[in-house]
Amino acid sequence: MTSHAPLLGISLKLASTLAFSIMVVALKIASQTVPVGEIVFARNFFGLWPVLIMVAVRGELKIAFRTQRPLGHLGRSGVGIMAMIFSFTSFSLLPLPDATAIGFATPLFVIVLAFLVLKETVRIYRWSAVGIGFLGILIILSPHLGKSELGSGQALGALCGAIAALFSAFAMMFVRKLCESERTSTIVTWFSGMATLLALLTIPVGWFWEEQAWILPDAKTAGILVLMGLCGGVGQILMTQSYRFADASTIAPFDYTNMIWAILFGWLMFNEIPMIQVLAGAAIVIAAGIFVIYREHRLGLDRTKVRRASSPSKS
Repeated sequence: MTSHAPLLGISLKLASTLAFSIMVVALKIASQTVPVGEIVFARNFFGLWPVLIMVAVRGELKIAFRTQRPLGHLGRSGVGIMAMIFSFTSFSLLPLPDATAIGFATPLFVIVLAFLVLKETVRIYRWSAVGIGFLGILIILSPHLGKSELGSGQALGALCGAIAALFSAFAMMFVRKLCESERTSTIVTWFSGMATLLALLTIPVGWFWEEQAWILPDAKTAGILVLMGLCGGVGQILMTQSYRFADASTIAPFDYTNMIWAILFGWLMFNEIPMIQVLAGAAIVIAAGIFVIYREHRLGLDRTKVRRASSPSKS
């Protein structure tokens, strides 16, 4: 069910980054009154329905629920939920460009974990890119950790963003293993469903931590939560579909257009102006990430199926 149409694939990918960026804007607005756990639940619950519609339209609804690896899906959903919790916390505490830039550390962590966990061979070129990329991440983090107290909102947001990137990389490890035997529709559907259920486990947190107690939102806030979930689900569909029309080496670099949307929406919606350190660090990380994609393409490592089945932590 694939065809070669790179321009269509790129267009779908760009549309997915816009959908995810609108989702993040809604998330940031909702986070002013809604606890993170409830936001994660809304993202997955309302985002589940567009995914189910996509799978049904493709005639794969029945087989999407068939799996011989439920524990693999549970592990993938568990680390995915943790990535969302930390990522959403980061977006609630930091300017959009800053949190977005920190999230670009995920591909760097993926290479390290692929070497340590999957025993993948990583040669000097990719290790060099990883080292340069992490230097860029340190530059991005420096304004938040260098002058802020560790317990401050800025420092906490920066640390949460880095932890989210690490958990997202662990999720990619699960996806790589699942892709050896599972269909893309199965991986995406199981994650959306299980993540919705796992998000309910955050309810008891509010019994001990009043600020994280779930609330009954008013009509406006409920509408924002629904919009957030739908944008996340639509973004997932657009991203998955984009890899049907071109391989990962063509599509993946356009992930970094998220930074453009983050700067634009941050300025228009929240009057956020990114610091020079964030822009410089992001440029370094993006360059390192694109080089990694180029090297993997040269080495014949096709990540297309893995990327089709993945869900970015912020999504």
